[in-house]
Amino acid sequence: MFELRGRRKRLLLTGISVLLVIPFIVPLYTMVYTSFQGRGIDNYKAALQLPGFWTYFRNSLLIAVATIAICYFLTMAASFGFSKLRIRSKEVYFWLMMGALTMPEVVLLTPMLMMAQKTGIGGTLWSVIIPLAAMQIPFTTLLTRSYVDGIPDSLFEAARIDGAGTWRQFWSILVPLAKPMGMAIIVLVLINSWNAYLLPLVLLPGEGQQVVSQLPMNFKARYTDDQPKVLAGATLAALPEIIAYVCLQKQFERGMAAGAIK
Repeated sequence: MFELRGRRKRLLLTGISVLLVIPFIVPLYTMVYTSFQGRGIDNYKAALQLPGFWTYFRNSLLIAVATIAICYFLTMAASFGFSKLRIRSKEVYFWLMMGALTMPEVVLLTPMLMMAQKTGIGGTLWSVIIPLAAMQIPFTTLLTRSYVDGIPDSLFEAARIDGAGTWRQFWSILVPLAKPMGMAIIVLVLINSWNAYLLPLVLLPGEGQQVVSQLPMNFKARYTDDQPKVLAGATLAALPEIIAYVCLQKQFERGMAAGAIK
C-alpha cells in the first residue's frame, strides 16, 4: 500500500473519495427517507404484513445458497483445471467460457425457458438456480484463475510425489489457499442472486414462488403506486444483503485485492 505524505494530498484524496461516494449514497438516502413519508413506520408494517412475505425471503435465500454452493465448487474446480492441470486445448475451452460473458441475460431468456420445460424443472427454483450459476461462473473463474496462477506449482508437485491424487491436491491444497478468493466469490454471487429479478419473474410464474426482489410490486397498481410503501419494500429487500456485505467486507476486499495482485 502507498502512503500519502502531506496534509494537502490527504485532503485532496479525501475530497475525491467523497465525490465518488455521493452518487451511490444519494439514491440510498432518498430510498430510505421517502419510505418513511406518509404513514411513516406503518409503511414497513404494511410490507411485513403482506401475505407470503416470508415466502419471498425463503425463496430468495434458497436460490442464493444453492447458487453460491454451485458457483463456489465449479469455480474452484475450473480454476484448478485451467491453471494447474495438463488439459489438451484448455485455453480454447477457457476463452469459449469467457465468450459467455458477452451474452446479455435478456437474450437467453427464451432458450432457458424452453430448456427448463424440456428438462422438467420448469416452475421450480432449480429453473432459476442453474441459469444464475451458469451466468456467473465465467466471471468468477476469470477472477479466481489469476489468483490460482500465483500459487507455486512446487506445492502440487510435492503433493503428487507424496502420492496425492488430483482430488486430494484440489481439496487439501487449492481450497485452503484460495480462501480469500472464496469469500469474494460468496459475496459477489450472493449479491447477484439475491437481486435477481428478470429470471424469477419469467421462470417462476406460479403463486408462492415470488422472490424478494419482487416484493415492491405488491404496492404498484395499473395507473398509480404507493411510492413510500414501494420503497419500504425495497429497503427491506436490500437489508439482508447489506448486512451480509458489512459482515464479510474485510474478507471480500482481501479476496478481490489478492486476485488483482496475483
